[in-house]
Amino acid sequence: MQNHTRITIFILRGLTDDPKLQIFLFVFLFLTYILCVTGNLIIITLTLVDPHLKTPMYFFLRNFSFLELMFTSACIPRYLYTMSTGNNTVTYNECATQLFFITFFGSTEFFLLSSMSYDRYVAICKPLHYTTIMNSKVYYRLLLSSWVAGLIIILPPLSVGLELEFCDSNVIDHFACDSSPLLKISCSDTTFIEKMIIIFAVLLLIITLLLVILSYGHIIKTIMGFPSVQQRKKAFSTCSSHMIVVSMTYGTCIFIYIKPPRKEQLALNKVVSVLVTSVAPMMNPFIYSLRNKQVIQAFKDLVKKITYFSKGILI
Repeated sequence: MQNHTRITIFILRGLTDDPKLQIFLFVFLFLTYILCVTGNLIIITLTLVDPHLKTPMYFFLRNFSFLELMFTSACIPRYLYTMSTGNNTVTYNECATQLFFITFFGSTEFFLLSSMSYDRYVAICKPLHYTTIMNSKVYYRLLLSSWVAGLIIILPPLSVGLELEFCDSNVIDHFACDSSPLLKISCSDTTFIEKMIIIFAVLLLIITLLLVILSYGHIIKTIMGFPSVQQRKKAFSTCSSHMIVVSMTYGTCIFIYIKPPRKEQLALNKVVSVLVTSVAPMMNPFIYSLRNKQVIQAFKDLVKKITYFSKGILI
C-alpha cells in the first residue's frame, strides 16, 4: 500500500490571477452582494410589517428571499475576503461546511419554487376556494416540506463525499468549495459519487420541475379560457415574475450540473456560478417587486412611516 499525507488545507484558485481583473471582480461582487442583501431584506421586512402582504404568496416570497440571502452569503463574502486579504486557503472543515450550506439552500429553493407554483395554481384556477385551500397549516407544511426535502436529497451524496481522501493536490479550481472541482483533486475513486450526484441532481430537477410544469399547465389552460383579454393579461402578470425566476434558476442549474463539464467548459461554468450566486439573488427581489404594485405601495408606505418617525425624533 502507498502511503499518503492527508490534506487538511485547500487553496481556492478563484476566478483570475490578473490583479486588475480582481479589482473589477471585487467591486462588482461587493456591489451585487450589498444590493442582494438590501433587496431581500426589504422584501422580508415589507412582508412582515405590511398588513396587505399577509397572503400565502408573500409568505412564500419572504421565505424565498431569506433562502436567496443565505445562499449568496454562503459563498460570496468568503470570496470577497479572499480577494481583499490574499488569503486563499480554507480548511477541510470550512470547505465541507460551505459545500453543505450552498447545496442545502440551493436544493431547498427548488422545492420552494414548486410550492410557490402550487400557490399560483390555486389562486388562479380555484380563486373562490383559495383561502380555504391555502390556509396557514397548508403553507407552513409546504414550507417545512421544502426544507426537509432539500436536506434529504443532499444527504446521501454529501455523506459519501465526506469519505473522500485528498492527498495529491489541494488546489481547488474555483472561487468556492464546489463538488465538481473537489472531485477532480480527490485521490479516491470518485466514479460512484459522481454518478450519485448526477442521479440526485436529475431527481431533484425532475421532481420539482414536474410540479412546476403541472401547476403552470393548469394555470395556462385556465387563463386561456378567460373571456376578457384584460383578465388574461392580469392573470399572466401575477405569474410572470415567478416564471422568470423559475426559468433562470432551472436554466443555470441544468447548464452547470446536468451537462457533464468538459475541460474547456470549466471557466464558463465558473462564470455562470458567479451569476447564480451573486447576480440572480440580487435580481430576484427587483423582479418580484418592480412588477408588483402591492409591494411598491408597501415600500412607499414604509418609507413614509420611517420619514415621519425620523422627523418626530428630530423635532
